[in-house]
Amino acid sequence: MNMKTIHYIIFLHAMCLGNTYKILVMFPVPSPSHFILGSALARGLVNAGHDVTIVSPYKDKNPTENGKYSSIVLKGLADIKDPLENIKLFEIGESNPLTAAQLMYTMGNEVTNSTLESINSENSNIYEEKFDLVILEYFKNDALLALACHLKTPLVLFSTMGANLWVNSLVGNPTPPSYIPDLHLSYTDNMDFWQRLMNVFMYSAKKLNDKFFFLPFQYELAKKHFPHCVGEEGPLSNVSLLLLNSHESVNNPVPLVPNMINIGGFHISPQKELPRDLKEYIDNAEEGVVYFSLGSNVKPSEMRNETKKALLNALGKIKQKVLWKWDEDFLPGNPENIRTNKWFPQQEILAHPNVKVFITHGGLLSTTETIYHGVPILALPIFGDQKMNAAHAVAGGYALSLSISKITEDDISDALNQLLNDPKYRENAKKRSALMHDRQVKPMDLAIYWIEYVIRNKGAPHLRVAALNLTWYQYLLLDIISVVLIIGIILMFVSYLLMKKLCLSRKSDMKIKSN
Repeated sequence: MNMKTIHYIIFLHAMCLGNTYKILVMFPVPSPSHFILGSALARGLVNAGHDVTIVSPYKDKNPTENGKYSSIVLKGLADIKDPLENIKLFEIGESNPLTAAQLMYTMGNEVTNSTLESINSENSNIYEEKFDLVILEYFKNDALLALACHLKTPLVLFSTMGANLWVNSLVGNPTPPSYIPDLHLSYTDNMDFWQRLMNVFMYSAKKLNDKFFFLPFQYELAKKHFPHCVGEEGPLSNVSLLLLNSHESVNNPVPLVPNMINIGGFHISPQKELPRDLKEYIDNAEEGVVYFSLGSNVKPSEMRNETKKALLNALGKIKQKVLWKWDEDFLPGNPENIRTNKWFPQQEILAHPNVKVFITHGGLLSTTETIYHGVPILALPIFGDQKMNAAHAVAGGYALSLSISKITEDDISDALNQLLNDPKYRENAKKRSALMHDRQVKPMDLAIYWIEYVIRNKGAPHLRVAALNLTWYQYLLLDIISVVLIIGIILMFVSYLLMKKLCLSRKSDMKIKSN
């Protein structure tokens, strides 16, 4: 029996056991790593027997053959990366956190506008179809929340990160800045006074930016495309569920309201065979292999020449073989122990027991995959949440982190020497891996259960917390605090007047007695 037959039997089995729902999955961010998550979730839903339409900037090169799976490409969105590439991500990494955050806001506005324009020009039939549910990747694209209102379906949001300031307000989840660092800061949950002060500043700056600049722009986009789904407070949306690409083995534990579900690691697929030549290369590495990849968005060829030279010299001196994901056909000055390629099967490489260290940019997908397989990390964070992920990994004892804009050959050599020769890093990585695997339910099964739960329970409004019905000053109890302060001040003032009057009266009595 071949694999196609097995998939078909699984699909028929799922169809017989439960209802088949029609689900719209929208992942509009022009990033291959985001598409990996979206397509993995869509395929999981198809395997569970559902009819899925995925909307993204990319064409699925290997569409699933079992079940109903259709892909709609948002034309032109993949080109949005070009202006970001002109800025150069290595330069973004050297900018201050506010500048990096503002870039994400700008990208959010551009992606949202282009998504809506693309749907209108090429794929307007989406608006006419009947869906049971909309799953939307949330990435500063608030106008798209109105799509669920337009289609009259419940809304499930997906966050490519864990709980953070961006998404918490959408479901009323608390975000105490005392121990939850902003995603653009390289802090852990154990912050000193100055870090907490900087964290509060970042929170406040982002909230003000949302209030006066970002959200008004998004609301105008929503009014333009879904005028009947926009109220005084913005797009009419009721988030039924928020799926988080996180897990306690990777992210710090934080409070979650009932409709927030951690499914980190759901995209990790069953292990496949490595290509024969690559398998032989790793198998025959007597001292092991160091794997080096800066992800799908970063072009390592754009690094400073000094940085490239430092990496090449340091990697060329180690006994291990090196696999380096390099974006060009040729790497000048490449030592004999380094093998480059434009693409490597990352999950399969990390799963090989001969891989000793993963040099990574610290993206959440790469971090999740290396923890899943228990491989120590040398992090070279560049932008976004990568600095925070690297800080968490270092605090967890399975990683070291270096600033890619300041590294020297000695820095890299020292870090590699520690990671390769001190067993504590691999032991800690294995402990984290055990935590990720020690789960009551597989993350994909958990995601499917809650998605079906929301549909079965008509949006599951009973999971919605009352915090969403409060204004910001009510949520912070500022009205109560103000009343208590006013009453306290009045009582103190009255007490002062009474005491003053009493003192004057006593002085008067004493004066009369003396006379």
